[in-house]
Amino acid sequence: MMVVLALLLSVTVAMAAPQERWVNDYDQPLNFQCADRQSISIVISQHDNRHEDRVWDFACQNTFSTASCSWTGYVNDFDQEFSFICPFGSVISGMQSYHDNKREDRRWSFLCCQGENQVTRNCKWSDYANNFDAYLRWDAPFNTFLTGAHSYHDNSKEDRRWKYHYCEKSA
Repeated sequence: MMVVLALLLSVTVAMAAPQERWVNDYDQPLNFQCADRQSISIVISQHDNRHEDRVWDFACQNTFSTASCSWTGYVNDFDQEFSFICPFGSVISGMQSYHDNKREDRRWSFLCCQGENQVTRNCKWSDYANNFDAYLRWDAPFNTFLTGAHSYHDNSKEDRRWKYHYCEKSA
């Protein structure tokens, strides 16, 4: 009985969400990239009012058998709203940003990867994944892939709200 319980517990832990290992520190640059042929499938973030910044964590899923990738330039200026979708049916496989303490905001760039099939079918925007100053977690729905992000900044809260664009692979 004890062996079965221990086995069930280890399986449950193995299937749990990624550990919040925080890819960046508060007020520090963020630089995350999935392994080759993968794309981001889970986004996790926590805001801290003392730093007026967020730490981030990600999980990735297998996406392509081959892929070519390129980084965008920055898609936003500080304190500005943005909506970004990777071009040509590609997916987001990495995110970079840097924080400015004077503006208490980040500028963002994305790694877009394109594989053998475009990811352009049944595309949707999520609802907002967070409230200001709150925990954020977004999971790509089953059989979908992250293709874009929308975010706006509030200067009184010194935080951003996020929603995500996702699609299925085209046949």
